Amino acid sequence: NHTLLTEFILSGLSSRPELQHLLFFTICFIYSMTLIGNLLICMVTAHPTLHTPMYFFLRVLSLLDISTASVVVPKMLVNILSEDRSISYLGCVTQLYCVVFLAATEWYLLAAMAYDRYVAVCRPLRYPAIMSSRACLSLVLLSCCSGKVVSVVQTAWVFTLSLCGPRRINYFFCDIPPLVLLSCADTSRYERQLISATALVIFTPFCLILLSYTCIISSILRIPSAESRHKTFSTCSSHLTVVTLYCASGTLIYLQPKSSNSQEAKKIFALIYTTVIPTLNPLIYSLRNKEVKEVLIRGM
Repeated sequence: NHTLLTEFILSGLSSRPELQHLLFFTICFIYSMTLIGNLLICMVTAHPTLHTPMYFFLRVLSLLDISTASVVVPKMLVNILSEDRSISYLGCVTQLYCVVFLAATEWYLLAAMAYDRYVAVCRPLRYPAIMSSRACLSLVLLSCCSGKVVSVVQTAWVFTLSLCGPRRINYFFCDIPPLVLLSCADTSRYERQLISATALVIFTPFCLILLSYTCIISSILRIPSAESRHKTFSTCSSHLTVVTLYCASGTLIYLQPKSSNSQEAKKIFALIYTTVIPTLNPLIYSLRNKEVKEVLIRGM
């Protein structure tokens, strides 16, 4: 006798009452920094001197970061201070779809950014022709379309599982691992599919990024001037830092979807993925980018 679920209860980050206000103000501060930092990046990269493919991709990445945080954080903040932590079935479906779509799109966009750096370093004479405005827009649209396909498939598969309860989700938003734990049927086949999807969404772009940077580093090492080598590598190191953060947190969340023993750890990794990394991205790209810093200084 299975109960039809019409809503879910999100347990949140912590059940300890004494931590709720501290969590609220901490996450509210982080979310505010995410919005301010990424909106600032969007405005700065719109400057006429920064109309290059790299900054176009960075602007799109900032918009995706704002969207990712906004899908998760406002609901989480409301739940922290509210006794009613319910989310409707449709709301849960929508949240999962958006989170997976944005995460997958970001991964494909990071691969596109790595390709842009490869062309800039290894094919500098052909760079304007290869990375035209049309090509950049096509790469962004391809990333979005790929993310949409992944999101539709994953969301449909999760919600075709027999989610017979309990309706309490030991998480702070609707995501694949906690929802799989609610299934009363054998999910081994779905877990194998999820691992395959994780490999497709994370490791395929990661391998392309790794290949691009292998070629990039090889080209950098052949540059005779030490100053030129440092300048070229500094433009790529920010991107590598972001890729490492995304890869580490993403794989730790999704490679063991039904491991209830690691659910608390997954909350931490999910919090990093959805709130901390979007805040760090503007800092990583602005503090380590001379051109962005110059535009910021002139703007002040």
